[in-house]
Amino acid sequence: MNFPVIKGAGYALIHAPQMALHYGTTPVTERSTNPDSEYLEKLPGHLRSFTDAVMYAPNQVYIGNSLPDELKELPRPWYENSPQGAERDGKFGEMMPEDEFIGLLKVVDAFDLVLLEESFQRSVKSKLAEHPAVGDLKLLSKLDSGSVDEEDLANFVDEKGAAPIYYDGKVVGCVKRAHEFDPALSAGVMLENLVSKASASLVLMLLLEKSGLQAEDVDYIIECSEEACGDMNQRGGGNFAKAIGEICGCANATGSDTRGFCAAPSHALVEAAALVQSGIFKNVVVLAGGSSAKLAMNSRDHIKKGMPVLEDMIGAFAVHIGENDGVNPVIRTDMIGRHKIASGASPQAVIQAIVYDPLEQVGMEITEIDRFSPEMQNPEITEPAGAGDVPNANYKMIAALGVKKGAFKRQELLKAVDEFGMPGFAPTQGHIPSGVPFVGFAREMILEQKIKRAMIIGKGSLFLGRITDLFDGISLIIEQNTGKVETGLDKEEIRQMVAEAMRDFAKTIVGEK
Repeated sequence: MNFPVIKGAGYALIHAPQMALHYGTTPVTERSTNPDSEYLEKLPGHLRSFTDAVMYAPNQVYIGNSLPDELKELPRPWYENSPQGAERDGKFGEMMPEDEFIGLLKVVDAFDLVLLEESFQRSVKSKLAEHPAVGDLKLLSKLDSGSVDEEDLANFVDEKGAAPIYYDGKVVGCVKRAHEFDPALSAGVMLENLVSKASASLVLMLLLEKSGLQAEDVDYIIECSEEACGDMNQRGGGNFAKAIGEICGCANATGSDTRGFCAAPSHALVEAAALVQSGIFKNVVVLAGGSSAKLAMNSRDHIKKGMPVLEDMIGAFAVHIGENDGVNPVIRTDMIGRHKIASGASPQAVIQAIVYDPLEQVGMEITEIDRFSPEMQNPEITEPAGAGDVPNANYKMIAALGVKKGAFKRQELLKAVDEFGMPGFAPTQGHIPSGVPFVGFAREMILEQKIKRAMIIGKGSLFLGRITDLFDGISLIIEQNTGKVETGLDKEEIRQMVAEAMRDFAKTIVGEK
């Protein structure tokens, strides 16, 4: 079977401490219910500098400068023991400081909703102009005009309901509401959607720069974040995908949005693989920007334990899926794991459906999967909040069911977990940790013949929307390419075959006479 391949992956982190402080759901809720709380008083003092965020080892892993396994050797807490001298640029992408990202918000704004203070706008324009992936963007000209002075900025915020944008403790801009009455187009919602659009646009630019994929060769874009753009008549109508492609010069692409809570990226990878394998499109990009609402989500518990606020990073990713080239790792479309409606929600039922069912259908053993990438949340973020080590819990469930099936001996359970698992390193942005952070590493490790197969696992909590109480999950296997590429017959070859068959048939008729 001519499976599609993974041709590249890009990852981006945006350091956004002021957005965390002012727009993270946890601080916003606390501010409205208990504005004089000790938590809010202490929160600003626990925010990290950009340098600290860059040095943080899990962030370096996310952008490809360190391997996930290297975190095993690093003493905890990582925020106190991360190596010094790290760079913002990575093998797979980069970390961007908050001021540059605020400038990017205006660059991707199609309706002149973002206003920036004059001197701040000049400053970020000069920085973005030097950016290797962003600098040539024609839309940077948006930063040449349309700035406002401090007095006008204050008027928009205080009198016209605009959402203020902060940098270094100061208001440097705002996002205007897009409609006077529509709650789906309020200033706060527009800010959140522009954050998602800008971060996804950044990571697509990085993918194009680092992988060699040409923007004009992208046929289809699938956006799979947890945001929803629309108006009061269609609150989640979309389309983020085409909006992002427009920014990045993908003039020949179309696209659509896929939603599935945390599982959406894995669903989108499966959809992309199917589109390519069917021959409908040659080059599909699956991508997602991050969520400003989920910044500082567990900050209350971090502050209680004297930690820095580690949820100050907006995450984004992009994956390029293309036709089989005989080299890049393939996606085994004949081995897709899926949590069916009737699968059940117990941990054993979930792991059976997502992990074991696709393997058993083709007679493959669990021991033939070298690496598993489930929910890759950074445990240093989740453990203080009482959620435990999420990736490790998944690995243990996989191994425990393997013991029950006879794949491992009971005393080998922890050894198996250590061999096929790895520490979580992704920011807790819902869809961002869900399997996809390892795709770039899986591709490289397979190409370097360090591993043969990896399973990417997406899981989602559909009950969050209060429409169903179902669970969700889907998995796919990335595998070493055999080097054999099936080639279809073109029209000329078919004509020649038909002509030859007709000549042969004619000879038999002549012979009969």
